[in-house]
Amino acid sequence: MGLIKEIEGLKEGKKLTRKKTTKQIKSVNPVRNSSGALAALSRKRSGLNPAGIILKCNPHPPCSRRPRGPLARREQRSIISNGVNPLHHGKTRSLLNGIPENLPLLSRAERITRKVSCAGFDWPDLTGVLTKMDEEIKELGEALSSGDRRKIREEIGDLLFVLVNLSRFLRIDPEDALRRTIEKFISRFQYIETSLLKRGKSIYQSNLSEMDCLWEEAKGKS
Repeated sequence: MGLIKEIEGLKEGKKLTRKKTTKQIKSVNPVRNSSGALAALSRKRSGLNPAGIILKCNPHPPCSRRPRGPLARREQRSIISNGVNPLHHGKTRSLLNGIPENLPLLSRAERITRKVSCAGFDWPDLTGVLTKMDEEIKELGEALSSGDRRKIREEIGDLLFVLVNLSRFLRIDPEDALRRTIEKFISRFQYIETSLLKRGKSIYQSNLSEMDCLWEEAKGKS
């Protein structure tokens, strides 16, 4: 009889332990407590704070006008990639912000002149550009007379900038114009080298007068 009572006592103890474990599991039931966490996660993913206020910013406010045309779209992509629209930030606000600094210099100068032209900072016609070019050539001559290398460098830069403006007025890509000139120069100079080789000479055995005549020949053939 004593052995039977002990076995029954052990069974009762196991039942009590199982009830406590079940009760503890119910107290931390994830299904019962997940509704609040899931709601918070949903609000977070949708850009809402606990109060239900939208936190994300609209990249295109209702009052803004989206850019049109390939060049405008390219500038807009540049603004987005930088993460900042300079026109909407007081201290960095500038029409010229957003123009990539790693552009070829002639292309960058053309983009700058086109931007300011859209704001009305431009000559009314081609005559104004030509007048400015004559003015810069004159100032470059004065700088050459002075022998001031800093001033000479400055005036050469000014003249190049005016030439970019001239290209823009005439709807000519300055990079393309310079590339064509470089290719033309290479072709003509190689004609000089080839002609001299036919005469049994190298470029260093010739003189300026002979090379100039061959240059004129090359111009006539191109």
